[in-house]
Amino acid sequence: MTTTPVHVTVTGAAGQIGYQLLFRIASGQLLGPDTPVVLRLLEIEPAMKALEGVVMELDDCAFPLLAGIEATSDLKHAFTDTNWALLVGSIPRKAGMERSDLLNVNGGIFKPQGRAIAENAASDVRVLVVGNPCNTNCLIARSNATEVPADRWFAMTRLDQNRAETQIAKKVGVGVAEVKNLVIWGNHSSTQFPDFANATVGGLAVPAAVKDDAWLRGDFITTVQKRGAAIIEARGASSAASAANAAIDTVVGLTTPTAPDDCVSVAVTSHGEYGTPEGLTFGLPVQVDAAGAWHVKEGFAIDEFAAERLKITSDELLGERDDVRQLGLI
Repeated sequence: MTTTPVHVTVTGAAGQIGYQLLFRIASGQLLGPDTPVVLRLLEIEPAMKALEGVVMELDDCAFPLLAGIEATSDLKHAFTDTNWALLVGSIPRKAGMERSDLLNVNGGIFKPQGRAIAENAASDVRVLVVGNPCNTNCLIARSNATEVPADRWFAMTRLDQNRAETQIAKKVGVGVAEVKNLVIWGNHSSTQFPDFANATVGGLAVPAAVKDDAWLRGDFITTVQKRGAAIIEARGASSAASAANAAIDTVVGLTTPTAPDDCVSVAVTSHGEYGTPEGLTFGLPVQVDAAGAWHVKEGFAIDEFAAERLKITSDELLGERDDVRQLGLI
């Protein structure tokens, strides 16, 4: 067992996603069965009482890997010496709220968090933004923490990848593990593009396995794009367990070598790959090598259908970037 604990910060720790996430981290599902962790839990002051109850439950689980818990409403303390920062807490869009309003209120959260990470975190810190709008929230935090290299910042599109893989597996009638190389391009929003053309099922290209192009170009895409809204309508609350699961999957995917025939779907800082605008936090196909370094996977074919959808999601992210720039958040 590793003797030095890894410090993991979770923001919005008493919220629905945080509650689903913390016990899995403490049990070893995030960093493996041989890595002790110190949980650094950040909440706003009104939620500290609820967080106290969560800490009690964590204590009562007696996790052997849980080396300590720091519960706080102070940004500096929350990010001190942290190695992984999972930025979960954000403000969801409410009825009557314009996009610029949503970006502005979340900017008030992620701008100071970016500075706190830059000033207090460990030198090897990596950051995964889960709270929506996660791509642009990540851009805000990263832009205010330029001391932290751009390749350490990620936003979560893995939930969409998991949703897309499940839809294809159910359509073909196979286990979800048979679906490989499926990437979510662009924004974690209704403009995202789940790329079926480059994915495989049991080694076959998805279009050849599914044999239903109308479904792939229609219901498949819209089901994945609107899955979050469908869950809210069905259960009266947003995705929590599946979002926490996807956060775990993302970190595992970024710390585990990727099979040659597969990829990890995650939003990273774009450097123009596949014609994407530079500087955005953009969903791309990623692979991790044996040394633990990640890179954008090459060789994905972009046909006219895909290019149109990449432009739609790129334009949305460019609009969000322009909005937060005008608001003085980046």
